[in-house]
Amino acid sequence: MRPRALGLILPLALIGGWDLICRAGWVGENLLPSPGRVASTIYQLAASGELWVHLSATGGRMAAGFALGVLAGTIAGALTGASSLLRAIIDPTIQGLRSVPSIAWVPLFILWLGIFELSKVMLIAVGVFFPVYLNLMLGIAHVDRKLIEVGRAHRLGRIELVRRVLLPAALPSYMTGLRSGLGLGWMFVVAAELMGASEGLGFLLVDGQQTGRPAIVIAAILLFALLGKLSDLGLAGIGRVVLAWQDTDRVTM
Repeated sequence: MRPRALGLILPLALIGGWDLICRAGWVGENLLPSPGRVASTIYQLAASGELWVHLSATGGRMAAGFALGVLAGTIAGALTGASSLLRAIIDPTIQGLRSVPSIAWVPLFILWLGIFELSKVMLIAVGVFFPVYLNLMLGIAHVDRKLIEVGRAHRLGRIELVRRVLLPAALPSYMTGLRSGLGLGWMFVVAAELMGASEGLGFLLVDGQQTGRPAIVIAAILLFALLGKLSDLGLAGIGRVVLAWQDTDRVTM
Protein backbone atom coordinates (compact mmCIF):
# COMPACT_ATOMS: atom_id res chain seq x y z
CA MET A 1 0.00 0.00 0.00
CA ARG A 2 1.26 3.46 -0.90
CA PRO A 3 2.24 5.86 1.94
CA ARG A 4 -0.34 8.42 0.76
CA ALA A 5 -3.08 5.81 0.97
CA LEU A 6 -1.90 4.86 4.45
CA GLY A 7 -2.26 8.50 5.45
CA LEU A 8 -6.01 8.26 4.86
CA ILE A 9 -6.50 5.49 7.43
CA LEU A 10 -6.48 7.72 10.53
CA PRO A 11 -8.74 10.50 9.14
CA LEU A 12 -11.28 7.91 7.92
CA ALA A 13 -11.16 6.15 11.28
CA LEU A 14 -11.73 9.44 13.10
CA ILE A 15 -14.69 10.29 10.85
CA GLY A 16 -16.11 6.79 11.41
CA GLY A 17 -15.77 7.16 15.19
CA TRP A 18 -17.27 10.64 15.04
CA ASP A 19 -20.28 9.33 13.08
CA LEU A 20 -20.69 6.43 15.49
CA ILE A 21 -20.75 8.78 18.50
CA CYS A 22 -23.40 10.95 16.84
CA ARG A 23 -25.57 8.01 15.79
CA ALA A 24 -25.39 6.53 19.29
CA GLY A 25 -26.52 9.83 20.76
CA TRP A 26 -23.62 10.02 23.21
CA VAL A 27 -23.19 13.72 22.45
CA GLY A 28 -25.97 16.14 21.58
CA GLU A 29 -26.28 17.64 18.09
CA ASN A 30 -25.97 21.10 19.64
CA LEU A 31 -22.42 20.22 20.67
CA LEU A 32 -21.22 17.77 18.02
CA PRO A 33 -23.15 17.68 14.73
CA SER A 34 -22.77 14.58 12.59
CA PRO A 35 -20.30 14.41 9.67
CA GLY A 36 -23.25 14.40 7.29
CA ARG A 37 -24.61 17.62 8.76
CA VAL A 38 -21.20 19.30 8.55
CA ALA A 39 -20.83 18.17 4.92
CA SER A 40 -24.30 19.52 4.18
CA THR A 41 -23.34 22.85 5.77
CA ILE A 42 -20.24 23.11 3.59
CA TYR A 43 -22.33 22.27 0.51
CA GLN A 44 -24.90 24.94 1.36
CA LEU A 45 -22.16 27.53 1.85
CA ALA A 46 -20.63 26.58 -1.49
CA ALA A 47 -23.98 26.61 -3.30
CA SER A 48 -24.83 30.07 -1.98
CA GLY A 49 -21.41 31.42 -3.00
CA GLU A 50 -20.60 32.46 0.57
CA LEU A 51 -17.89 29.83 0.93
CA TRP A 52 -15.89 31.15 -2.03
CA VAL A 53 -15.93 34.65 -0.58
CA HIS A 54 -14.48 33.41 2.69
CA LEU A 55 -11.95 31.15 0.97
CA SER A 56 -10.68 33.90 -1.31
CA ALA A 57 -10.39 36.36 1.58
CA THR A 58 -8.41 33.93 3.75
CA GLY A 59 -6.32 32.69 0.82
CA GLY A 60 -5.42 36.22 -0.26
CA ARG A 61 -4.34 37.24 3.24
CA MET A 62 -2.36 34.04 3.65
CA ALA A 63 -0.59 34.43 0.32
CA ALA A 64 0.40 38.05 1.01
CA GLY A 65 1.51 37.34 4.58
CA PHE A 66 3.46 34.25 3.55
CA ALA A 67 5.28 36.11 0.77
CA LEU A 68 6.19 38.99 3.07
CA GLY A 69 7.30 36.70 5.91
CA VAL A 70 9.41 34.56 3.58
CA LEU A 71 11.09 37.63 2.10
CA ALA A 72 11.97 39.10 5.50
CA GLY A 73 12.99 35.73 6.95
CA THR A 74 15.19 34.92 3.97
CA ILE A 75 17.05 38.23 4.10
CA ALA A 76 17.55 38.13 7.88
CA GLY A 77 18.47 34.44 7.90
CA ALA A 78 20.98 34.80 5.08
CA LEU A 79 22.69 37.80 6.68
CA THR A 80 22.94 36.33 10.18
CA GLY A 81 23.91 32.90 8.86
CA ALA A 82 26.75 34.28 6.78
CA SER A 83 28.07 36.73 9.39
CA SER A 84 28.90 35.67 12.94
CA LEU A 85 29.04 39.34 13.93
CA LEU A 86 25.50 40.04 12.71
CA ARG A 87 24.35 36.79 14.30
CA ALA A 88 25.72 37.86 17.67
CA ILE A 89 24.01 41.26 17.38
CA ILE A 90 20.64 40.32 15.89
CA ASP A 91 19.84 36.71 16.77
CA PRO A 92 19.31 37.10 20.56
CA THR A 93 16.64 39.74 20.00
CA ILE A 94 14.86 37.70 17.33
CA GLN A 95 14.92 34.61 19.53
CA GLY A 96 13.33 36.61 22.33
CA LEU A 97 10.58 37.92 20.06
CA ARG A 98 9.97 34.40 18.74
CA SER A 99 8.54 33.44 22.14
CA VAL A 100 5.80 36.10 22.03
CA PRO A 101 2.38 34.42 21.50
CA SER A 102 0.57 35.28 18.28
CA ILE A 103 -2.42 36.82 20.07
CA ALA A 104 -0.10 39.24 21.90
CA TRP A 105 0.74 40.98 18.60
CA VAL A 106 -2.92 41.71 17.83
CA PRO A 107 -3.42 44.82 20.04
CA LEU A 108 -0.12 46.30 18.85
CA PHE A 109 -0.90 45.86 15.17
CA ILE A 110 -4.42 47.24 15.64
CA LEU A 111 -2.92 50.27 17.40
CA TRP A 112 -0.27 50.82 14.73
CA LEU A 113 -2.05 49.73 11.54
CA GLY A 114 -5.76 49.77 12.33
CA ILE A 115 -8.15 46.88 11.69
CA PHE A 116 -7.75 46.82 7.92
CA GLU A 117 -5.95 44.33 5.67
CA LEU A 118 -2.39 45.53 6.32
CA SER A 119 -2.53 44.61 10.01
CA LYS A 120 -3.82 41.12 9.16
CA VAL A 121 -1.13 40.53 6.55
CA MET A 122 1.59 41.75 8.90
CA LEU A 123 0.44 39.40 11.67
CA ILE A 124 0.59 36.42 9.32
CA ALA A 125 4.03 37.56 8.11
CA VAL A 126 5.28 37.57 11.72
CA GLY A 127 4.26 33.94 12.12
CA VAL A 128 5.95 32.93 8.86
CA PHE A 129 9.13 34.93 9.50
CA PHE A 130 10.53 33.10 12.52
CA PRO A 131 10.80 29.49 11.24
CA VAL A 132 12.09 30.67 7.85
CA TYR A 133 14.70 32.86 9.52
CA LEU A 134 15.78 30.24 12.05
CA ASN A 135 16.12 27.34 9.61
CA LEU A 136 17.98 29.36 6.98
CA MET A 137 20.30 30.95 9.53
CA LEU A 138 21.20 27.58 11.03
CA GLY A 139 21.45 25.98 7.59
CA ILE A 140 24.03 28.50 6.44
CA ALA A 141 25.89 28.77 9.76
CA HIS A 142 26.25 24.97 10.02
CA VAL A 143 27.52 24.29 6.51
CA ASP A 144 30.39 21.80 6.77
CA ARG A 145 33.65 23.75 6.81
CA LYS A 146 35.24 21.07 4.64
CA LEU A 147 32.84 21.92 1.82
CA ILE A 148 33.88 25.57 2.01
CA GLU A 149 37.55 24.61 2.00
CA VAL A 150 37.02 22.42 -1.08
CA GLY A 151 35.35 25.34 -2.83
CA ARG A 152 38.23 27.64 -1.98
CA ALA A 153 40.71 24.98 -3.11
CA HIS A 154 39.00 25.06 -6.49
CA ARG A 155 39.46 28.85 -6.47
CA LEU A 156 35.78 29.67 -6.39
CA GLY A 157 35.05 33.36 -5.96
CA ARG A 158 32.78 34.63 -3.20
CA ILE A 159 29.67 34.66 -5.39
CA GLU A 160 30.45 31.24 -6.86
CA LEU A 161 31.10 29.87 -3.38
CA VAL A 162 27.71 31.08 -2.23
CA ARG A 163 25.93 29.78 -5.35
CA ARG A 164 27.63 26.39 -5.63
CA VAL A 165 28.37 25.52 -1.99
CA LEU A 166 26.48 27.54 0.64
CA LEU A 167 23.06 27.70 -1.02
CA PRO A 168 22.81 23.99 -1.97
CA ALA A 169 24.03 22.97 1.49
CA ALA A 170 21.49 25.23 3.25
CA LEU A 171 18.58 24.50 0.90
CA PRO A 172 17.18 21.46 2.79
CA SER A 173 17.00 23.49 6.01
CA TYR A 174 15.45 26.39 4.09
CA MET A 175 12.71 24.17 2.65
CA THR A 176 11.99 22.88 6.15
CA GLY A 177 11.68 26.48 7.32
CA LEU A 178 9.28 27.30 4.48
CA ARG A 179 7.00 24.39 5.37
CA SER A 180 7.12 25.25 9.08
CA GLY A 181 6.42 28.90 8.27
CA LEU A 182 3.47 27.87 6.11
CA GLY A 183 1.98 25.88 8.99
CA LEU A 184 2.42 28.76 11.43
CA GLY A 185 0.98 31.14 8.86
CA TRP A 186 -2.28 29.16 8.81
CA MET A 187 -2.36 29.35 12.60
CA PHE A 188 -1.74 33.08 12.62
CA VAL A 189 -4.39 33.75 9.98
CA VAL A 190 -7.09 32.81 12.52
CA ALA A 191 -5.74 35.40 14.96
CA ALA A 192 -5.50 37.87 12.08
CA GLU A 193 -9.13 37.39 11.15
CA LEU A 194 -10.18 38.15 14.71
CA MET A 195 -8.99 41.71 14.04
CA GLY A 196 -12.29 43.07 12.77
CA ALA A 197 -12.60 40.88 9.66
CA SER A 198 -15.98 40.55 7.99
CA GLU A 199 -14.84 37.81 5.58
CA GLY A 200 -12.63 34.75 5.84
CA LEU A 201 -12.67 31.34 7.47
CA GLY A 202 -11.60 32.86 10.79
CA PHE A 203 -14.62 35.15 10.68
CA LEU A 204 -16.81 32.16 9.79
CA LEU A 205 -15.39 30.28 12.77
CA VAL A 206 -16.17 33.07 15.22
CA ASP A 207 -19.57 33.74 13.67
CA GLY A 208 -20.54 30.11 14.12
CA GLN A 209 -19.46 30.21 17.77
CA GLN A 210 -21.32 33.45 18.50
CA THR A 211 -24.53 32.30 16.83
CA GLY A 212 -24.48 28.81 18.36
CA ARG A 213 -23.94 26.90 15.08
CA PRO A 214 -21.40 24.14 15.79
CA ALA A 215 -21.68 22.79 12.23
CA ILE A 216 -20.26 26.09 10.95
CA VAL A 217 -17.44 25.98 13.51
CA ILE A 218 -16.43 22.42 12.62
CA ALA A 219 -16.77 23.14 8.90
CA ALA A 220 -14.39 26.10 9.22
CA ILE A 221 -11.89 23.96 11.16
CA LEU A 222 -12.01 21.21 8.53
CA LEU A 223 -11.55 23.75 5.72
CA PHE A 224 -8.52 25.20 7.50
CA ALA A 225 -7.09 21.69 7.79
CA LEU A 226 -7.77 20.96 4.12
CA LEU A 227 -6.26 24.22 2.87
CA GLY A 228 -3.22 23.76 5.11
CA LYS A 229 -2.67 20.21 3.86
CA LEU A 230 -3.09 21.12 0.19
CA SER A 231 -0.71 24.07 0.43
CA ASP A 232 1.84 21.94 2.29
CA LEU A 233 1.60 19.26 -0.39
CA GLY A 234 2.29 21.89 -3.03
CA LEU A 235 5.33 23.21 -1.16
CA ALA A 236 6.57 19.67 -0.50
CA GLY A 237 6.29 18.98 -4.24
CA ILE A 238 8.42 22.03 -4.99
CA GLY A 239 10.90 20.81 -2.38
CA ARG A 240 11.19 17.43 -4.08
CA VAL A 241 12.00 19.15 -7.36
CA VAL A 242 14.61 21.59 -6.04
CA LEU A 243 16.20 18.91 -3.83
CA ALA A 244 16.18 16.18 -6.46
CA TRP A 245 19.99 16.24 -6.46
CA GLN A 246 20.08 14.87 -2.91
CA ASP A 247 21.20 11.25 -2.58
CA THR A 248 18.71 10.19 0.09
CA ASP A 249 16.91 6.96 0.80
CA ARG A 250 13.25 7.39 -0.08
CA VAL A 251 11.54 4.32 1.27
CA THR A 252 8.22 3.45 -0.39
CA MET A 253 5.63 0.96 0.76
